[in-house]
Amino acid sequence: MKTLLILVKKTTDPHISALTEEYVGRLKHYLTFDVAVVPELKNNKKMSEEQQKQLEGEQILRLLQPGDHVVLLDERGRELRSVELADWMANKMNTLSHRLVFIIGGPYGFSDDVYAAAQQKLSLSKMTFSHQMVRLIFVEQLYRAMTIIRGEPYHHE
Repeated sequence: MKTLLILVKKTTDPHISALTEEYVGRLKHYLTFDVAVVPELKNNKKMSEEQQKQLEGEQILRLLQPGDHVVLLDERGRELRSVELADWMANKMNTLSHRLVFIIGGPYGFSDDVYAAAQQKLSLSKMTFSHQMVRLIFVEQLYRAMTIIRGEPYHHE
């Protein structure tokens, strides 16, 4: 299954970036997995939060294709345990005919247009994490889900 992770802005912390790339590499043993980065907006200090969300949203929407199943990583999304995420992924792998697209937004969240384009929202926790940490946590959890699906020993109950 083709899977895309869309991120807003580059990961600037080299340690988080290296670990994220480690898990992205591991994921490629299970899925066609790509990462697309929406570049940081220029002069964003002069923009309102809404303006930033709108402009980031326009860039995100340009990366989507007809038929994509879009999942937002959003604090108001559904929380899943790792085993539940594995079941969810297995279901998507068996039922989707187009790409599965996960999106991690910018610091102010998503524009209304991005929310409208999404079929689902998932939350990693009720706690708040930096957007850079969310990237690492998400790809590790996705990797964990794939190992659970395959019955590999990475995850322990």
